[in-house]
Amino acid sequence: MSKVVVPKSGGVTSTKAVVVRWLKREGDRLNAGEPLVELETEKVSYELESPFSGVLMRILARETAEVPVGEPLCEIAESAGKIPGMKKILKMKTTK
Repeated sequence: MSKVVVPKSGGVTSTKAVVVRWLKREGDRLNAGEPLVELETEKVSYELESPFSGVLMRILARETAEVPVGEPLCEIAESAGKIPGMKKILKMKTTK
């Protein structure tokens, strides 16, 4: 399982970011480079792309939360098949 953290913004001296909105939900499959979450600093708003492909397992920072640079936003698993019970959750999601 890999954690996605609030990145340092190139040239911007922000020490934290606010989670504006999640573009994916827990259980969603995603590809590296796909928009994952919208963040806002004192100077800029941007969509953070997923650095990993896999399944969004857990959102650690809810919308409106202020998260320091370097702190985790969410966890992404390589494959849902490696997480006990996740195949069942994904199957339930697709039948809704």
